[in-house]
Amino acid sequence: MPKKAKPAGSGKEEGPVPCKQVKVEAAGGPSALNFDSPSSLFESLISPIKTETFFKEFWEQKPLLIQRDDPALATYYRSLFKLTDLKSLCSRGMYYGRDVNVCRCVNGKKKVLNKDGKAHFLQLRKDFDQKRATIQFHQPQRFKDELWRIQEKLECYFGSLVGSNVYITPAGSQGLPPHYDDVEVFILQLEGEKHWRLYHPTVPLAREYSVEAEERIGRPVHEFMLKPGDLLYFPRGTIHQADTPAGLAHSTHVTISTYQNNSWGDFLLDTISGLVFDTAKEDVELRAGIPRQLLLQVESTTVATRRLSGFLRMLADRLEGTKELLSSDMKKDFIMHRLPPYSAGDGAELSTPGGKLPRLDSVVRLQFKDHIVLTVLPDQDQSDEAQEKMVYIYHSLKNRRETHMMGNEEETESHGLRFPLSHLDALKQIWNSSTISVKDLKLTTDEERESLVLSLWTECLIQVV
Repeated sequence: MPKKAKPAGSGKEEGPVPCKQVKVEAAGGPSALNFDSPSSLFESLISPIKTETFFKEFWEQKPLLIQRDDPALATYYRSLFKLTDLKSLCSRGMYYGRDVNVCRCVNGKKKVLNKDGKAHFLQLRKDFDQKRATIQFHQPQRFKDELWRIQEKLECYFGSLVGSNVYITPAGSQGLPPHYDDVEVFILQLEGEKHWRLYHPTVPLAREYSVEAEERIGRPVHEFMLKPGDLLYFPRGTIHQADTPAGLAHSTHVTISTYQNNSWGDFLLDTISGLVFDTAKEDVELRAGIPRQLLLQVESTTVATRRLSGFLRMLADRLEGTKELLSSDMKKDFIMHRLPPYSAGDGAELSTPGGKLPRLDSVVRLQFKDHIVLTVLPDQDQSDEAQEKMVYIYHSLKNRRETHMMGNEEETESHGLRFPLSHLDALKQIWNSSTISVKDLKLTTDEERESLVLSLWTECLIQVV
């Protein structure tokens, strides 16, 4: 149960004040995260704060600090990543820049101390001990199973990519200068203690990373120490800096981040092209050519501005009556780049269909629903003039954990299926039912019904019950 809770400070006090702070005493029994579902995982991550309270009062608004006196949870956090884990990781072939950065904040600026090529543990430890350098490990969920398990569930919960970085900082040192990020941030303190200072954002809900000069950000509005088992959340745009005080052991924390480029503005850009495409097929005005030499004008003409305003109003009216929004990229990009489902074994259940083959008299149910998106798009295999809408199903069952959040575009491929638009209602039946009989699917022929469920079963997306 909460021991005490303080409201967030206004920043007008004489000195720094803690942000919304919850202190939790040990519950007396083993404490761990709840992996029963994506929502239960998030609830346990921010416990004792309720999710409704979190999204109403803190999400994208202000920081939240949860301090816990829970030895079992502190032990669990410590198991997620330790300084000594670097030795075994380096033996697997880690590279400077790609997998690990070595840096230190010197006079308000980030000094990168990377070598070339492979990172060796002894060299990392030498820079850590002698140069007081921070070791930043990129995307540890690629190698640490428990972080994979946590982040995969969080990607299901948020419907957005979730990355992470580990920061290991020696005593009396700071790795990064004051800066803000373009992601929502959850800090889990794993080893040692770290001193944090947070400042009012200069760009609320920022869309980019930026370093801020000390003289520009003023005094911190929140200042505190994080200890193992503690959690800190702050919105994108929050200016922050952290250091490990002298005289203490080294600090290790993991930064779990999400909601990069996941705003209403991004969604509008993603869906507007499909809306324009559909409307232009029916409205000759949108197909009419722009005035001669419009592209050569230095400034927009009044005629062009007025015309575009009219088109936007027309699109807004059309949008009001639209049920299907065409997502051109965001849905597909999320599914293509996210983690595969967590698997404690060899993952065979994600690549090889199991159980009985579905027949017309079978009852089936969808599986891995949180890892699948269903979207309607123009047929990618036809020219613009002939494009018909198709139903695309993308899934992440065959995604590679080893490349998660690493930007390996050339290695990324989409996995999924394509069906005629006439199959949309049948697919929605499968999506919206806990179980459904194949013969009840809204398709014209039994052959279509069997073919649909067989295709889904082959991709491990349904099972016979």
